[in-house]
Amino acid sequence: MSSNILLLEDDPLFGETLVDMLEDEDFNVSLYPNGQAALDATFENRFDLYVLDINVPLIDGVTLLKELRDAEDETPAIFVTSHKEKEMMQKGFLTGGDDYIVKPFDNDELILRINALLRRFKQKDKVCKCGLCIDNTRKVISYNSEELELSKREFEVLSLLIENANSVVSKEMILDELYNLSESGSEGAIRVYINRIKQLLPEHNLENVRGIGYKLVC
Repeated sequence: MSSNILLLEDDPLFGETLVDMLEDEDFNVSLYPNGQAALDATFENRFDLYVLDINVPLIDGVTLLKELRDAEDETPAIFVTSHKEKEMMQKGFLTGGDDYIVKPFDNDELILRINALLRRFKQKDKVCKCGLCIDNTRKVISYNSEELELSKREFEVLSLLIENANSVVSKEMILDELYNLSESGSEGAIRVYINRIKQLLPEHNLENVRGIGYKLVC
């Protein structure tokens, strides 16, 4: 299946040249001339990769990616930058950028970087243990090929248990996973999520390790 790429580039000629080149490599490419249009598109479509020019109208590429990362969008991103924008590019990495390429660049190098990044992230897309499969791209967990109906918090708790199957997951680890520094959580809330997961997975042994945390045994 072809990967979907969001391309943020305000130079029409250069943008169309990149679109043609990427489509020749069997990618599906959506071109946006400013950061606001690109941001709006991420709410309506799922992309496998962002290729972001930095100096674009309305919302620059770095600010755009920061907003996406703050919204827990972990889609891999490559910045397209010039030598004059190195300081801004460094800020881009701090906001969650994964790679960059400097103008003018060789088209083959861009293709190599895109394929390497997609390959690396696709390896993280699915984790399967104990008959349960996490699809990190779609944020769903399946059991016997059937998707479980999980809230966002339940997904995060069960993902943590699956990834650490047969090991104890402490309550502190769960709280760190569920809440950032500006939020507060409680052990009571964790128990609610655990009980709900137990109802969904009656055939699994989900142990309460007294005073420490929980363990998914398989």
